Amino acid sequence: MHVVVTGALVANGAVLLVHRRPTKRAYPDAWDLPGGQVEAGESELQALAREMHEELGVHIVVESAARLGVVHDGSGEDAVHVGVWRIGEWAGSPTNRAPDEHDDIAWVGISELGDLPLTHGVLAAMVRSLPEFECARTDQDVTDCNQNRCTHSTAERDRPPM
Repeated sequence: MHVVVTGALVANGAVLLVHRRPTKRAYPDAWDLPGGQVEAGESELQALAREMHEELGVHIVVESAARLGVVHDGSGEDAVHVGVWRIGEWAGSPTNRAPDEHDDIAWVGISELGDLPLTHGVLAAMVRSLPEFECARTDQDVTDCNQNRCTHSTAERDRPPM
């Protein structure tokens, strides 16, 4: 079984996704949260910090990470256990530092998640459950929600971060 960890970085109403190269053996040509394999002797959080730095060049604040859930996929040698984490704080601007693994990275608005081929369909539901997207789950153009926790209009919320 492969143990993998992924992290959701959220800013300005969008989540950062990486696009797996079409030549990848596992989940080719699909969008995913950044992350990778947990190495021997590492905890999931240690692997998450290492992978975010290796793939994106960011340093996460480990104490800000919270587990969103676990995805189990495949069987036998191809079985994978994916720990999915929300990363609340990080330093640095994400860039694609693993071009051999990903041919693109993008900030994706919550409304666009359903239109993308994702490695695991449940990822969209996990991301939508984040408190940052609470206002986006309503059908209306929200200008104020839950004592100013959400103050984005629909147009602002769907715009990628600067």
